[in-house]
Amino acid sequence: MPLSEHEQHMFDQIERALYDDDPKFATSVDVTRIRRRRPIAAAAVFVVGLVCLVVGVITTQSVLTLGVIVSVIGFLAMVAGAGLFVFGIPGRGKNATVTPAKPKPAGTVSSKLEERLRRRFDEQE
Repeated sequence: MPLSEHEQHMFDQIERALYDDDPKFATSVDVTRIRRRRPIAAAAVFVVGLVCLVVGVITTQSVLTLGVIVSVIGFLAMVAGAGLFVFGIPGRGKNATVTPAKPKPAGTVSSKLEERLRRRFDEQE
C-alpha cells in the first residue's frame, strides 16, 4: 500500500532529520543496499538447493537412501530461497519487534515528528 502525500512528506522529513542528527548511522543503514542483498541471498540459496537436488538425483543411482535425502534437502533449500525472495526474512517485516530508542531532547525535529506519529497511532487504536 503506497504512502499518502502527507505521510511521504513526513517520512522525508524524518529521513532528513536522521541525516542531520547522525549522518554516520544514516549512511550505514542504506535501504537500497539491503534491498539488493535479499535477492542475491535468495538466489544463492536457490542455486545451492538446485545443486543439491541434481547431486541427489545422481547419487540416487548408486546409494538410494542418501540420494533421496540429499534431493529432499535440495528441494527444501530451493523452496526456502524462493520464499526468501518473495517474503523476506521472517520476523523482519512491519510487525517486527523493535526496541525503543532513548528519547531525544524535546527540541529536535525528529522527536517532534516521532511524538506526532505516536499520538496518531494511539488515537487509531
